[in-house]
Amino acid sequence: MTHTSVSAYAAPAPKAPLERITIPRRELGSHDILIEIKYAGICHSDIHTVRAEWGDGGNFPIVPGHEIAGVVAEVGAEVTRYRTGDRVGVGCFVDSCRECDNCRAGLQQYCTGELGNVGTYNATGRDGETTHGGYSTHLVVDENYALRIPDSLPLDAAAPLLCAGITLYSPLAHWKAGPGKKVAVVGLGGLGHMGVKIAHAMGAEVTVLSQSLRKKDDGLRLGADHYYATSDPATFEQLAGTFDLIVNTVSANLDLNAYLGLLRTDGTLVQVGAPGHPLPVAAFALIPGRKSLAGSMIGGIPETQEMLDFCGEHGLGADIEVISAEQINEAYERVLASDVRYRFVIDASTI
Repeated sequence: MTHTSVSAYAAPAPKAPLERITIPRRELGSHDILIEIKYAGICHSDIHTVRAEWGDGGNFPIVPGHEIAGVVAEVGAEVTRYRTGDRVGVGCFVDSCRECDNCRAGLQQYCTGELGNVGTYNATGRDGETTHGGYSTHLVVDENYALRIPDSLPLDAAAPLLCAGITLYSPLAHWKAGPGKKVAVVGLGGLGHMGVKIAHAMGAEVTVLSQSLRKKDDGLRLGADHYYATSDPATFEQLAGTFDLIVNTVSANLDLNAYLGLLRTDGTLVQVGAPGHPLPVAAFALIPGRKSLAGSMIGGIPETQEMLDFCGEHGLGADIEVISAEQINEAYERVLASDVRYRFVIDASTI
């Protein structure tokens, strides 16, 4: 197997600033496509990973990025799904075992094969090579793990859909958000703002639960019907027993017991934010009202394509701030300070 070198931005060690490096990309296999990356979103997961906040170790240097939008530059000899010039995206994984029950059902994100799904970065592929993500100029990926981006979506605003979009679309679709359903989104950040847009487009009555009212105007503009501050204890009294579905996008240790009290009978609280510490839950926050606490992780290839098509039909791109590669480290600090509305996207031409 031969390799081609491309420019990228990587963290050389845990907690170290990202810097420009050169990385290898494999030569095209028969079912591979070469993507010229145009834009790559910055996800909070990128920051957790390069700062070693989700456990020890890592395949440093790490090139993050799993919100990738670009154009097909070359195709392998047996590729049938894409042609040169097609607009495509890559999300959080680039391979899976393809044989387990979940993979066969199109739920590749829950692959139970030996390697599980192969992350777009900081993972080891079936070829034994370390995967490098979208903070780079080019990516080689199997055609079966790429997604088609609708022409109606700008590539820069589409990039965050490959993680933030599908992370919210999947639970909203699975728990059937729609007309007659009351849905709350906890947190109005990179994830939450897409949850508001998607739940509104699905026809649900949407409420934002945020620490303060600072972003209320934004929340209503994005499609929320209601907006409440969780720092006000009266919120939890006023909204008790209200919601069919709550999606918690926050990666901090919230009091889930208080939020479970906002569910109506048979309601579900879905956790998609990933804090680094356990979240204690009292049994009697669940038992009365037959309430459920669930988790959800991105989506499989079919559902991610469904999400992109849905967003294309409804004109739902992310609200973004486009930055140059030299601004990545500054952007990380701003993400941690909640100083972005609502997703940073790297212009890959600056890498």
